[in-house]
Amino acid sequence: MATSATFLTATEYESIYGSESGWEFWFGEAVRKPVPTKFHGILQMLLGELLRLAGYISTVEAELRNVADWRPRPDVYGVLEDFEGDYPVLPVDVVFEILSPGEDIAEKCRHYAESLIPAIFVFDPVEQTIQEWQDGKLNIRQAVKLGNGVTIAGEDIWRQFSQRKKPLTGSRSSE
Repeated sequence: MATSATFLTATEYESIYGSESGWEFWFGEAVRKPVPTKFHGILQMLLGELLRLAGYISTVEAELRNVADWRPRPDVYGVLEDFEGDYPVLPVDVVFEILSPGEDIAEKCRHYAESLIPAIFVFDPVEQTIQEWQDGKLNIRQAVKLGNGVTIAGEDIWRQFSQRKKPLTGSRSSE
């Protein structure tokens, strides 16, 4: 991951990078997020919608502020109850990350777990796998089991993902 060269406080980071997409604050450094691919974006939209349908308020690429010196921007996160303000200052209920080249996903998952986020899932749009962070490691899963009791089958996620990679037929009118 590309980072800034100097140590920053959270306030300095927010004034310099806070309004720009594609940056995260990692313990004194501005860290550039990898540029998402087409498949990353398609999967991100799908996962956000599936979380919403499962009863969560979901968002993509929004900053978390529940740790003083860390401002990650998960690909997707969900909360069961709305929070005050623009950014959550308490741990969110679930985080979804989508694998990107050059990203140390295990380190990011470890930090999420240390910040008391109870459910952390990693999706690989190329291999079409789901992993869950538990007990300090990523474990392959066939489904996403959410804290509110809803289960989303992996086969449903990947079927819908494949469908969304194709345009809808008849979606444009000819004039």
